[in-house]
Amino acid sequence: MAENSLGAVGRRPHGSGDAWVTASDGRKFWGTFGAAGLLVHDDRGVLLQLRVEWSHHGGTWGLPGGARHEGESAVRGALREAYEEAGVPADALELEFTSVLDIGIWSYTTVGVRATRAFDAVIGDAESIELRWVPIDEVDSLPLHPGFAARWPSLKSLLQNSISVVVDSANVIGSRPNGWWKDRAGAAANLLDSLADRADEGIPGTLLGLDVDVYWPSIVAVLEGQGRNAPDRQVRDSARTLADGIRSPEIVVARAEGEGDESIVDIADSRLNAGDTVLVVTADAELRRRVESLGCFTRGTVWLTGMLGASSVASQ
Repeated sequence: MAENSLGAVGRRPHGSGDAWVTASDGRKFWGTFGAAGLLVHDDRGVLLQLRVEWSHHGGTWGLPGGARHEGESAVRGALREAYEEAGVPADALELEFTSVLDIGIWSYTTVGVRATRAFDAVIGDAESIELRWVPIDEVDSLPLHPGFAARWPSLKSLLQNSISVVVDSANVIGSRPNGWWKDRAGAAANLLDSLADRADEGIPGTLLGLDVDVYWPSIVAVLEGQGRNAPDRQVRDSARTLADGIRSPEIVVARAEGEGDESIVDIADSRLNAGDTVLVVTADAELRRRVESLGCFTRGTVWLTGMLGASSVASQ
């Protein structure tokens, strides 16, 4: 629990989006340009905020968050609000997903993040009575904000089921006749660079079978043969800094000592045993059969190259 007292902390100045939006049935929603909240978790649980009585649905527990500013992205808005309300440092976070509730005239985006290092939550304005790290299985025991309560079951599932995407790089590179055989290491390096860009942008939830807008999975790229000589620099230091200091998930480069298929099977099995949902990208029928027998999902190379673009597997 974060022990905080309100003391002399007061209300913040109004921002450009701080106003009510009224629906045709009379319901009111806070935020001219929509709102966003930050669902941050670590080994302690989920960081929740007890809302002050005078606020909308006061006396209930919810996420640090609030109205987005004009032109502000949902991720940036959630980070800003969480920092102002609870002192959450963006550079201690790694993106996991964004989940959007859109009712037409107004939207609310939940930004799911994992804390990569411990930090103390500190009340930053008059909108909070208390901040508390709540174990995931105990969240339901609290009086929750109605909107958060309605979405909590699906959000809880997302927090408890991480996704790893394991890429059969040689198979992806070889799926297009673009001259990759002239420079296999260069083609592998180019693929890694494109994967790094995709790691920043995330993957549309629909392509992963998830009811979220965007999901940021852990990506493992398995290199074999001459492709193993691709330079590390193409991964751009794996997890890179994004908006306001938040980071994308790490890209793991696995250089197979022998056959790439054996490494892919071993990595997939290890990730499954760690509790991840594992998706393997390959068009190799035998490899797909092997990993599916372990409990993995599979997608063909077109699934990935369609997201990365035509240049992703071209030789440099």
